[in-house]
Amino acid sequence: MRLLQADGRASIRSVAEQVHVSRANAYARINRLIDDGVIRGFTARVNHERAGQGASAYITLKIVQNSWRTVREQLRELPGAAHIALVSGDFDVLLLVHTPDNRTLRELVLTRLQSIPEVLSTRTLLVFEETDLLARDPSAGPTISED
Repeated sequence: MRLLQADGRASIRSVAEQVHVSRANAYARINRLIDDGVIRGFTARVNHERAGQGASAYITLKIVQNSWRTVREQLRELPGAAHIALVSGDFDVLLLVHTPDNRTLRELVLTRLQSIPEVLSTRTLLVFEETDLLARDPSAGPTISED
């Protein structure tokens, strides 16, 4: 799985060689992971700044009790929404968004999010820098720090 997380376009042959199994065995294992729902799909990792989405933020939301499903469906429709999670703690929902600029981010928070009736409050945490942990070489094993 680590190999496919690092490069979803890796060939079956390449994966088989790296994990020291036959191509048929690698193919069967990958298909089983897909069939079992362990692998949900393959996607591209995007450099949001280069893609014209230079402003990113995590937004915490407090919502009306038992409104998660309704709120989730409305958040899915937001332009730039990248990740939505129901969480425990001081807030209920954690939302990651990518927007072209801070003006668009401001509009999304103040107009779109705060107009959802079930949203009681929001807090916006601007992302200054990101590190994609899946982008590193999977054969290197776990790392403690990067210098």
